[in-house]
Amino acid sequence: MTIQIGAEAPDFAADTTEGRIKFHDWIGDSWALLFSHPKDFTPVCTTELGTLARLKPEFDKRGVKLIGLSVDPVDNHTRWGADIKETQGFAPNYPMIGDTDLAVAKLYNMLPASTSGDATSRTAADNATVRTVFVIGPDKKVKLVLVYPMTTGRNFDEILRVIDSLQLTAKHRVATPADWKQGEDVIIAGSVTDDEAKTIYPGGWKSPKPYIRIVPQPK
Repeated sequence: MTIQIGAEAPDFAADTTEGRIKFHDWIGDSWALLFSHPKDFTPVCTTELGTLARLKPEFDKRGVKLIGLSVDPVDNHTRWGADIKETQGFAPNYPMIGDTDLAVAKLYNMLPASTSGDATSRTAADNATVRTVFVIGPDKKVKLVLVYPMTTGRNFDEILRVIDSLQLTAKHRVATPADWKQGEDVIIAGSVTDDEAKTIYPGGWKSPKPYIRIVPQPK
């Protein structure tokens, strides 16, 4: 079973391309994006890692730390980074976890707890479910879980869009509609009564139905 939204992100210690970390300490007061890969030197993941490196300034602006994971040794990650730089134009500029004992992959339910064996002898197909994105808040709670097939590259523009929504709705009692983008109208959360809403939004709101109350995005 996938880790539930709202659950505490499991803590762990691991070696990375930027040294050993304890995950919760590494997150600190930031948001975090943990994204996993089934194997080093795989084509779709190569494009993903390069794209994320290119977009890192956008995540930095939002106070989101990036960390990758693959069930291969850290020194393989470093060699793979050279290929990513050559083919994508950007090398990973964030830590990559080496998960050779599969401990983190199993801790996050990306592989069954019963999985065993040497990670280096496993193929990408063996690890096909290690294609997950977790967005974790400063409270160390899981805010988003996305699982992708090996044949479909991840859309990091969409992940940025979701982070914008998560951060907005963490501060204000609103929800964002389908396809919402930064600066567009939002919906007053269902937990807010009309009397409360009148205090928060004295200018009123658009209401095509009583349960849909539309207001400009709060500043």
